[in-house]
Amino acid sequence: MSTTNVSDFRKDIKSYLDKVVKNFETLIINRGKDTGIVVMSLEEYNSLMTTNHEPSFRANEMRLDSAIEKLKAGKSFDKDLVEG
Repeated sequence: MSTTNVSDFRKDIKSYLDKVVKNFETLIINRGKDTGIVVMSLEEYNSLMTTNHEPSFRANEMRLDSAIEKLKAGKSFDKDLVEG
């Protein structure tokens, strides 16, 4: 991820956009206090949208995170739940 301001972006827009596309970078353009723009490649955007629209993916992610936390806390799993 890289950052720039509007003036620098305007001066070298081609270079910034080439980096975004070729290096799969995300670019943040600061526009002042607490405002900004995020620029990413179309491929990266489409991938992000696909991931966000997969409800089962998010549910599985939450289940796995919960399981990891239980393991870290030293809690074991019920054999019937694991095999069932």
